[in-house]
Amino acid sequence: RVLIVLLLGFASGVPLALSSSTLAIWLADSKVDLATIGLLSLAGLPYTFKFFWAPLVDALRIPVLSKLLGRRRAWLVVSQLLLMAAIFWLASLDPMTAPLAVGLGALMVAFASATQDIVIDAFRIESLDQDEQAAGMASYVAAYRVALLVSGAGAIAFTSWLEARGIGKAEAWRLAYVGCAALGILGLAAALFATEPRLQSTSARDVQSDAAEETIFR
Repeated sequence: RVLIVLLLGFASGVPLALSSSTLAIWLADSKVDLATIGLLSLAGLPYTFKFFWAPLVDALRIPVLSKLLGRRRAWLVVSQLLLMAAIFWLASLDPMTAPLAVGLGALMVAFASATQDIVIDAFRIESLDQDEQAAGMASYVAAYRVALLVSGAGAIAFTSWLEARGIGKAEAWRLAYVGCAALGILGLAAALFATEPRLQSTSARDVQSDAAEETIFR
């Protein structure tokens, strides 16, 4: 179960740079003006306001998929498929000729990614036993940081490597984003092979919460 959480942590970390720091470098490399780059940086707002739709994600069930996979895994699969589709679409755009479309694409990536984060957090807490929570959180954060490096410095280095071998700038960036989108397969595989968390009664959750608080205050 900790391994599943580790893979989900990686899947959670990949999209963040693609709609923020890596996107800004792509835009600058494509000669987009600074005012537009600053405006498109607002695409990351879904991460800040994801608490608005978190209750909906927690309460709603997805038709068919929820029956097949369970509520949490169904949301994981849907959010990851939407995220991969959004990154693929973003990769197909030209920042110089369609900066607003790129901004919309980045906003879609951030929204799907924020939704995925909501589900992963719930899945992680519900899946792991009390004595596994610390290891699960540590593996999640470690994988998340590695993913940030992959979609940040890794994507930029890959783009430079492609350009050094004669591939055009626009095509190099497109391939870098397509590669990052393909990494979503790891999270999708984790969701499909995972076990749906067992539903706990309110009293059981309260006991775990009280035990956690007692451990913290010690």
